[in-house]
Amino acid sequence: MSKPEIRRIVLAYSGGLDTSVIVPWLKEHYRCEVVCFTADIGQGEELGGLEAKALASGAAGLIVRDVREEFARDYLFRVLRAGAVYERKYLLGTSIAWPLIA
Repeated sequence: MSKPEIRRIVLAYSGGLDTSVIVPWLKEHYRCEVVCFTADIGQGEELGGLEAKALASGAAGLIVRDVREEFARDYLFRVLRAGAVYERKYLLGTSIAWPLIA
């Protein structure tokens, strides 16, 4: 059975080292277009220059969606109310946004 052809991959993109390096790797190994996606959960100035960085790494483009209201309403407030912590000392941060980003 042959593998299906992959024409486009959408990558959850932060602009950090890991996601910037994976763009050219995906293009090389899958021979496909890579579109980067960033969810604006309130990063502010960190989003500045992100599109240029994605394009410089070989992405076909960057899509940014403002999900701040949904993040606060449906995720953040619930985590705060639950007092969710990791290893009894670290408040959950960015990881709580991962389900929304996905």
